[in-house]
Amino acid sequence: MEPMPTPINGYVGFDNLTKQLENKMLRRGFQFNVMVVGQSGLGKSTMINTLFAGHLLDSTGRKDPAEELRQTTSVHTVSHVVIENGVKLRLNLIDTPGYGDLVNNDHCWEPVVRYIKDQYSVYLRKELTAVRERHIPDTRVHAVLFFINPSGHSLRPIDIVMMKKLGDICNLIPVIAKADALTLQERAVFKARIRAALQENNIRTYPFDHEDYDDEERSLNSSIQSLMPFAVVGSEKTMLIDGVPVRCRPTRSGVINVEDPEHCEFVYLRDFLLRTHLSDLVDTTTHIYYESFRSKQLLALKESSAKQHAQPAQSQTPGRA
Repeated sequence: MEPMPTPINGYVGFDNLTKQLENKMLRRGFQFNVMVVGQSGLGKSTMINTLFAGHLLDSTGRKDPAEELRQTTSVHTVSHVVIENGVKLRLNLIDTPGYGDLVNNDHCWEPVVRYIKDQYSVYLRKELTAVRERHIPDTRVHAVLFFINPSGHSLRPIDIVMMKKLGDICNLIPVIAKADALTLQERAVFKARIRAALQENNIRTYPFDHEDYDDEERSLNSSIQSLMPFAVVGSEKTMLIDGVPVRCRPTRSGVINVEDPEHCEFVYLRDFLLRTHLSDLVDTTTHIYYESFRSKQLLALKESSAKQHAQPAQSQTPGRA
């Protein structure tokens, strides 16, 4: 139980602690690692560029249907440093092109899952080093944007398997890509089907309730969960609308304003990902997913060490005549 605060009779000055911490964090900067997962052609790179208002990722999908599909799912990382109003953010953008594109997709999720676990392993090894760095470089994946094909039906079996595996090891955030392919009614039905499939298959998505959250945080998370999966449209093109430059996607039937909530839910995804939950995404990765991985690894190491010590003792025990 929290002890009652002791009254003080004058100004001491420790209320400046928050300012000291803010200055230190601003000098050091922040790290955020985002992975995108989905089929080719769903606009993963475009969405990342739209989120961060800059060209950070080049498209690695096929630009011509005649091009040959890749035979394996490759994972590669692009790093950037972006600065906004004096706040420095180091970004690792992890692209996984071609997921589920092949005729035989058996175990196509393995490179993605392996990459996430490998980053936990790298961090753990550095953490356990006798003389370790003061600030260990953090390459752990803080958020995975899972792009769902706007088919209007439901999740594919391969999507369910992939999302279940990802939801167990990282912050999984599902989004419906190219949502302008659906009418508003179709979009609502599609979202309901996806939510039902997620619940039926016990797939954990971020955000989820945690004992550390207060009532305000729980209320905010509940409103976000009601929006998932976010139906989004990405575009790097800027047009003037009523004299204001906005990101839009021109089509034959009109212009889709990416930043208009009546057209798509991009602004909700951006605000959630970057304006309200970025810090919590990092904390959840550290204190829940990485901690779970760390505990399992150290327990396995302890058991392995105990077995190695037991074997020599057994071999030295004299046999009976």
